[in-house]
Amino acid sequence: MTILFLFAVLFALMFIGVPIAVSLGLAGSLTIMLFSEDSVRSLAIKLFETSEHYTLLAIPFFLLAGAFMTTGGVARRLIDFANACVGHIRGGLAIGAVMACMLFAALSGSSPATVAAVGSIAIAGMVRSGYPREFGAGIVCNAGTLGILIPPSVVMVVYAAATEQSVGKLFMAGVMPGILLGGALMVAIYIIAVKKNLPALPRASFREWLSAGRKALWGLLLMVIILGGIYSGMFTPTEAAAVAAVYSAFIALFVYKDMTIRECPKVVLDSAKLSIMLMFIIANAMLFAHVLTTEQIPQAITAWVLAAGLEPWMFLLVVNIVLLVAGAFMEPSAIILILAPILFPIAVELGIDPIHLGVIMVVNMEIGLITPPVGLNLFVTSAVTGMSVAQVIRAAMPWLMILLSFLMVITYIPAISLALPNWLGM
Repeated sequence: MTILFLFAVLFALMFIGVPIAVSLGLAGSLTIMLFSEDSVRSLAIKLFETSEHYTLLAIPFFLLAGAFMTTGGVARRLIDFANACVGHIRGGLAIGAVMACMLFAALSGSSPATVAAVGSIAIAGMVRSGYPREFGAGIVCNAGTLGILIPPSVVMVVYAAATEQSVGKLFMAGVMPGILLGGALMVAIYIIAVKKNLPALPRASFREWLSAGRKALWGLLLMVIILGGIYSGMFTPTEAAAVAAVYSAFIALFVYKDMTIRECPKVVLDSAKLSIMLMFIIANAMLFAHVLTTEQIPQAITAWVLAAGLEPWMFLLVVNIVLLVAGAFMEPSAIILILAPILFPIAVELGIDPIHLGVIMVVNMEIGLITPPVGLNLFVTSAVTGMSVAQVIRAAMPWLMILLSFLMVITYIPAISLALPNWLGM
C-alpha cells in the first residue's frame, strides 16, 4: 500500500506539471505523514543531513570550475589544439569537436556545460568550413554527453553519495568507456566524411601544433591536477573540486586574461543558481530515497527479483529499459537518487559489481540527455545554434544509435569499466 501511494503521488504530481524536485519532496513527505511511524521532524532532519553530505560538496565546486572554464576561453583553446591534431583528416573539424568535448569533459564534469562551451565555437567553425549545420549540431549534442562519463563527473558523485561507493574508483571506471565512446564517434564521423566528401583543414605544421598545445596547456593541466591529486592521495575528490575551481578562476583571470575581476560576480552567481537548483533536486530526491529505505521497499523488490529467478543479464536488460524510459522524462541526478537505492542491493545479490552498475547508469543518463522530450543537451544545442529543438532532435537521432550500441557493449562487457580500477588496485 505504501509503495503504491508513494509512486502514485509522485507520478500524479509530475503529470500535472509540478516540478520534479517538488514532486519528489511532496510524495516523500505525504508518505511519511500518512503511513510512516517517523515524526514530521524527520523531514527537516533528512533535508539538513543532505546539505551536510561531504561528497556532494564537490558538485558546486565542479560547476564553478566549469563556469570559469567556459567563460575564460579555455574551450576555444582546446578546440584549436584538437583541430591542430586532427583537423587535416577528412571530417577533421567534426572529429576535433569530439576530441574537444572529451578534453572539456575532463575539466567540467557537466554535459550541458560541455555542449555550451564547445558547441558555441565548434559548430560555427564547421558551418564556415562547409559542413551542414545539422551535422555539426548532431555531433556536438551527442559528444557533449561525455561530460558526465569522463571524470570528473557530477552524476558519478551523486551515484557515489547514493550508494556509498568510492568516487575515485567511479572516476577511474569512466575513463576507458569515455575514450571508447569518443573513439566510436570519431570513426563514424570519418566514415561519413569520406562518403560525403566533407572538407579537411590543411595539415598543421609542427610549430602550429606546438603553439596550439602551449596555449591549451593551462587548461590541460587541470586534468593532471584533478586526477593526479586524487590518485596520489594529495586530496579527496571533494578537495580536488575546490582546487579545480580556484585554479580555473586563476587561469581565466591572470593567465589567459579573457575575464576581468568585474565579471567574476556574474560567473559565481550563475554557477550558484545552477548549484542551488541541482542541490534542491538532490535534497528532495534523497528524502524520497529515505522513504524507500525506511519502508524497506528495496529489500522487498530484491526478494521479489530473486524469487522470480532473474539471471544477471536479464536484470541488466530490465535496468537499461527502465533507465532509458526514465531518462527521457527526468533529470539524471534525480533518477540516480531514486533508482540507485532500489537497484543497488539487487545488483549486489546477483553478483554485479556496484562500480559496473554505476557506469551503466551513467551511460543511460547520457542517452537521456539527448532523448526528447526532456533531453537537456537538445535545448542547450538549440540555444547555441539558433536551431529549433525539433531540428536538433532530427540532427541528433542518427548518432543515438552509436550510444545505444555502446550501452549494450558496456552492459555486458564489465571488464571495460573495471579494468582500470582493478589494475590500479582500487
